[in-house]
Amino acid sequence: MTMPVQEIADRLEIEQLLIRYCHAVDGRDWDAYRAVFTSDAVIDDVTAGPGNSVEEMAAFLAGAFERVVVIQHAISTSRVKIDGDTATARTICHCPVVLRRGDGETRLFFQGLWYDDELVRTSDGWKIAHRAETGYFHDMPPDFSFERGLEEGEQS
Repeated sequence: MTMPVQEIADRLEIEQLLIRYCHAVDGRDWDAYRAVFTSDAVIDDVTAGPGNSVEEMAAFLAGAFERVVVIQHAISTSRVKIDGDTATARTICHCPVVLRRGDGETRLFFQGLWYDDELVRTSDGWKIAHRAETGYFHDMPPDFSFERGLEEGEQS
C-alpha cells in the first residue's frame, strides 16, 4: 500500500508534535508545552485528574516536578489515524523519573503511560485538542505522589 504524500507529511508532522511535547515536559519549557495544544485543549492526566486546561496542567506539572531531578518521556509505537483535518493517536510512553530524596540521595522509579490524543490541523500545524492519559507506576516511593510531593518529615 502506497501512502499519499499528504498523509506521509501529516504523519511526520504529528510525530514531531508528539516529540516536541516530550522535550517540552522534560525540559520544563512551559511555553513550548502550551504550543503543542490548542488553546481550548482538555487534558485528562493520570496524576492530575480529568478535565484540565493547558494552563492548569502547566502549573500542575511545574509544581509536581519540584523534587524531580530528571524525567525522560520516551515515546514509541504511535498508532495514528488521519481523517482530513482531524486525527487520533495512541502512543506508548516509557518514563523513568529520578526523585530527589534529601541528604544528596535520589531514587529512580518508572512510569508507563498511554496517550490517547485527538488532534486537529490548525493554521500553525497539527495540535493536540484532547489528551487522555492512563498508566501505571513501578517502584514509586510510597511517601511520594506528584500531587503532594514528599510527605511531611521527608527532606527535599
